[in-house]
Amino acid sequence: MEGAPCWADAMLPDLEAGKRFYGELFGWSYVGSDPEFGRYATALLDGRKVAGLMPKRDGRMPTVWGVYFASSDLAATVAGVREAGGQVITGVTPVGDLGAMMLGVDPGGAVFGAWQAGRHEGFEAQAEPGAYVWMGLSTRAPEAVDAFYGDVFGFEGVPDEPGATATFLPWRIAGQEREIGCRIVLDARAPAELPAHFTVFFLVEEMEAAVRTVVRQGGKVLSEPQGTPGGPLALVVDNQGAAFGLMAPK
Repeated sequence: MEGAPCWADAMLPDLEAGKRFYGELFGWSYVGSDPEFGRYATALLDGRKVAGLMPKRDGRMPTVWGVYFASSDLAATVAGVREAGGQVITGVTPVGDLGAMMLGVDPGGAVFGAWQAGRHEGFEAQAEPGAYVWMGLSTRAPEAVDAFYGDVFGFEGVPDEPGATATFLPWRIAGQEREIGCRIVLDARAPAELPAHFTVFFLVEEMEAAVRTVVRQGGKVLSEPQGTPGGPLALVVDNQGAAFGLMAPK
């Protein structure tokens, strides 16, 4: 679907350690690691593509999970990012016959990606244990980013959705019923040095077991599991410092 999250990947200092961590946590296997694409590893869940892991090319780069939004015309998306007040980090970049990508920064400072599909069309599984299920943008500029993502990707807020508050706004693609994520305001309780950022969430079958697996493998819990209208949610960090979220069925 145009504008919807279509892929997620993580940049890690140690690719092999990351493959072991997420393989144990989510049951992933991997293909790829071709030197032509920087040893990029595609994670598979029962043979279906669900995420990517790649080694950092430069130690100064952040250890993070990133999210990509679907675009049928990446050149138009790049132009739209600039027109809507964002910045372009990397313009249209072909990735062999797999497709093309771009990276940008929204008006609040959060980094995001866009992907125009070629042979690689994005997620082959979603919203099942071990696969991507949700994304959240944490920002200090809610009005600016709401307008930005509406203009560029067609997002619209759902203020009357259960759980919506002044600081938490569910998002969907205009004209669609299914929610695709949310926008959260970073308020005075957030450390001043914490930048605006996206958090990628994966579904797990049982929350407590997943959290124990994260900790057993050297990861940390940022936010203990708590109930939400969409089901239990926790924020964690892997054993290399990449933060992500866990959700479990209601």
